[in-house]
Amino acid sequence: MPASRRESDPPGLPQVQFLTVAEVAALMRVSKMTVYRLVHNGELPAVRVGKSFRVPEKAVHDYLQNAYFDAG
Repeated sequence: MPASRRESDPPGLPQVQFLTVAEVAALMRVSKMTVYRLVHNGELPAVRVGKSFRVPEKAVHDYLQNAYFDAG
């Protein structure tokens, strides 16, 4: 769900919602180690903030959308 724009946001810049590794793991129902592997392998884009990573929410949804495959 996209966040609404605030008056303090610069014009023309999109609003990006970031998730922690733990939030991504809970959303995807996998371990935090799996999320770290996806980030380190470049399969899931992330931004490093200090010693931790933040993943754009849209990137998680895009990854899951593209991860579907036909098993039959």
